[in-house]
Amino acid sequence: MKTLILIPTELERSRLREALGDHRSHGARLELCGFGVVASAARTASLLSTELFDHVVLVGIAGAIDPQLRVGDAYCFAEVACHGIGAGEGPGFISAGAMGWSQWPGDPPNAAQEIGDVLPCHARAGGGVQKDDGSAAAIAGSGQLLTVCAASGSDAELATRRSLFPNAVAEDMEGFGVATACRMAGVPLGIIRGISNRAGNRDVATWRIAEALAAAGSLTRDYLKDLA
Repeated sequence: MKTLILIPTELERSRLREALGDHRSHGARLELCGFGVVASAARTASLLSTELFDHVVLVGIAGAIDPQLRVGDAYCFAEVACHGIGAGEGPGFISAGAMGWSQWPGDPPNAAQEIGDVLPCHARAGGGVQKDDGSAAAIAGSGQLLTVCAASGSDAELATRRSLFPNAVAEDMEGFGVATACRMAGVPLGIIRGISNRAGNRDVATWRIAEALAAAGSLTRDYLKDLA
């Protein structure tokens, strides 16, 4: 199993190196994918075009939308949705899918490549969560990750997004971009995110980045073992 591990930023990668341990022993290659939806999609597509991989894993931090997700824990997500591609803004936003548009129709005759507003992810059997105390637990999936172009800046913005995407439990800025590139290349993707903060909280001094990334690294090690 040849796996590509993608990490958005150097800050995340510097902390994840130790938490991931010897990822090479699982046949994994570690690369930066860049910050945000556009850079991560382009970088992932570039990497997948130059080397054959059996699997991709995106690892980093995210903000919790659902209060049941604990800051400092890490989760493996069942699917990823996209916010921002469509029409309007705020409560009046209408997604591309709601307007009857696919973001990508697929190359005929392979309609299975079609990309709408939500893409499935490869999750661990039963889902998974890694707690910041080092313990692990299986859960019934880890819900939907919502990818945005700009993180929620207030509780009001978060409330709007929760109304538009009631299934979303956490917010990131790369997942759907990476998922799009993987879908087009036909490579399975797993997304693991450590919860560093509550979405809408922009006071970085209160975030628990170190704990979130340590938990994400530990969960990723387990994920790689499952793949092997």
